[in-house]
Amino acid sequence: MLRIPCPYCGERTENEFSYGGEAHKVRPERPEEVSDAQWADYLFLQKNTKGTFYERWVHTYGCRRWFNVVRDTLTNEVHGSYKMGEEPPKVDEKTYV
Repeated sequence: MLRIPCPYCGERTENEFSYGGEAHKVRPERPEEVSDAQWADYLFLQKNTKGTFYERWVHTYGCRRWFNVVRDTLTNEVHGSYKMGEEPPKVDEKTYV
């Protein structure tokens, strides 16, 4: 089972958390000016990275706060977590082919 370090509560098992998708995804500044296809891309398309990935999680059964996690999607190794608005930790980013 994946163990996720909540930056507010400490490390807990993954069943206390909910996945929130890709971190650092930039919302269009003027959504009313983008096409329906561009808006759909923003809402529904996410990277499918095999390697180091930055993702959002919420501690659903804990403090209920959102934060970011750096995780290797191939090995499920968690490299760290950080609060929203903070800089991500420095990690050796890997991408598998």
